[in-house]
Order: sequence, then C-alpha cells, then structure tokens
Amino acid sequence: MRRNIFLFGSISGLLITTNGLIMATRCNNNPQFESNEVVGYAALIVVFSFIFFGIKNYRDKQNNGIISFGQAFKMGFLMAVVASTMYVFVWLIYYYNFVPGFIDQYTKHVLYEARLSGLTEGELEEKTKQMADFKEMYKSPLFVVLISYAEVLPIATVVALISALVLKRKPGLDAAAEKTKAV
Repeated sequence: MRRNIFLFGSISGLLITTNGLIMATRCNNNPQFESNEVVGYAALIVVFSFIFFGIKNYRDKQNNGIISFGQAFKMGFLMAVVASTMYVFVWLIYYYNFVPGFIDQYTKHVLYEARLSGLTEGELEEKTKQMADFKEMYKSPLFVVLISYAEVLPIATVVALISALVLKRKPGLDAAAEKTKAV
C-alpha cells in the first residue's frame, strides 16, 4: 500500500508542481495574461486522477480485487497529501529563491482580471484593499504554506473521496460479477 501511495502521490505531485510553476512563471512574466479558472480546475482534476489509478492498482493487483471505502479513501487521501506536500515544498523554494516579487505581479494580475470582469470603481477599490491585505499576510511563511495547501488539497481530497466511492468492492462481489459475465 505504501508503495502505491508514494508512487501515485509523487506522480500527481510532479504534475501539479509542474503546472503550478508554469502558471506562476506566466503570471510573474506577464501579469496581464488572461487565465481561465475552469481550465485550471479541470487540469487539477486530471492531475489528481492518478489518485484513482493508484487506488485501483492496489485493489486489483495487490488486494485480490477487494477494498473497503475506508481503506480506499485513506489511500487516496494520503496520495493527496503526498502530492500537495510536494507542491507546497517546491512552491516555497521557487517563491523565496526565484520569484520573491511574485505577489506584486499576482496582485497586478488579479486586478487586471477584475477590471476585465467589469467591476465598478468601488468594487475595484475593495479588491485592491483585499489584495493589499493578502500581500501583507503573504509575508508570513506559515500563511504561504497554508494558502498553498488550500489551493490543491481540497480538490485532491474530493477526488480521493469520489475514487473511494467508485472503487470500493467487498469480498464476494467478484463471484457475483463473474456469474453475471458468464450469463
């Protein structure tokens, strides 16, 4: 089980980290790029699909086709933690050593997107204040860690939950499934 957790969690972590670094570099180099949140979240779901395959691999190849919901969710959640921890660790290194001014560029990006969305002048002022507060909080490494986990871990946890629901299989179901196939 450990092997699957680290293997599939690491694959997800590598992919999510690569995607995150590409997006952060894009934002840092050009804060006026147009991002698409739907595409971003879809990419996260695709990346975290390795959680599904990790659970399925364990169930089918190492656990005789049987896995409880609890065991499947535990595996999936631990894969999510491995992937998210890789993401957070790499982001901390990248942010503090390679793009220390990223938060300024990110603020420009958020305000650019806000203007494009048609916010009123008052709403833009409020968004500017929110981003100034965010920048202040981002000075704390603990906040950077927490917000980085909050970017990816909830989505990965939902994928783990859905995967566990889909992949759970109790003993005896294999025999029933084989009878159905034979008919």
